Amino acid sequence: MFGIGRHGVAVALGAVMLAGSTLVWGPASQATTGGEGSVGCVGHSESRYGPPLTLLARPTHVHADITYACGAHGRTIPATGSFDSEAPAASCVAVAGGSGTETVRYAGGGRSLIVYDGATTLRVAGALVVIQRGRVVEGRGQGHAVQRTITGLPRELPTECLTSGLRGGGNEVQLEMEP
Repeated sequence: MFGIGRHGVAVALGAVMLAGSTLVWGPASQATTGGEGSVGCVGHSESRYGPPLTLLARPTHVHADITYACGAHGRTIPATGSFDSEAPAASCVAVAGGSGTETVRYAGGGRSLIVYDGATTLRVAGALVVIQRGRVVEGRGQGHAVQRTITGLPRELPTECLTSGLRGGGNEVQLEMEP
């Protein structure tokens, strides 16, 4: 089996971040007021898995609290997100599914309720890359398509998968609401 090494992980994560960064800071002001632009947010999430992830795939609840900085009206607006998902088969190696809901609350008022209905998940040498796709179903940006990209490295040792399991992690998140 081929080892990808830390350099390969850095290249893969860098490529995903670069691709996402070209989308994230587009003209955000129009989308928050109902126009034809896009809204981009970057942030950090803290996730919890219940039960903890092990090598054995099993149904798992995933919850994440996210802090965002969103581009709007030529300035950055803080926001928070709360994400929940029921993965039918999740383990340290793979997550089946990708559906879930996220509520984004913007500083100064307003929110977006997002439903994710698909995802691509990749783990390379311990690094996690998840690209979720969905739609804003309520609130700011209602009807807009959404792409959410999550990247990160586990904080716990991989040996935790063999014992008590991974209880959670911190990841970088990019959120793009397209017109």
